[in-house]
Amino acid sequence: MIEVTTLTIIHAPIERCFDMARDIDIHTQTVWKHTRERAIAGVTTGRIGSDDTVTFEATHFGIRQRLTSRITAYERPYLFVDQMERGAFKSMRHEHHFSVCGEHETCMRDTLRFEAPMRFLGWAVERLILQRYMQAFLESRNAKLKALLEQVET
Repeated sequence: MIEVTTLTIIHAPIERCFDMARDIDIHTQTVWKHTRERAIAGVTTGRIGSDDTVTFEATHFGIRQRLTSRITAYERPYLFVDQMERGAFKSMRHEHHFSVCGEHETCMRDTLRFEAPMRFLGWAVERLILQRYMQAFLESRNAKLKALLEQVET
């Protein structure tokens, strides 16, 4: 199992950061354009909440994939967790933590844990490809989310 963590400091109130981070429309605007990610089932627009599901369809590594996640923990405005129910991974859990870390600043920490299928081959792919890919994916998305939040703030 691989763990990827990011920390983003955002000059915006914690409640706004929390709400925008769980907004499906904002999510699809802030992911890599080449993946053509879109929500196709469950909550497909607006904010996802406790026990809600969403199914995303996207292209990664030239392969069209679907991933269904459920919000398994929800504590506004501090934490929400989405956990894969169906998808290409053996398992995936994404924790979104929010805390006040300065005057008018929010610390957003993402912890993504995932495991690829196929035992040894999956283990190798996790370490050689997926760890860097998922780190870059989260960092890119969080930078775009930060820009949106701080733009609203000014």
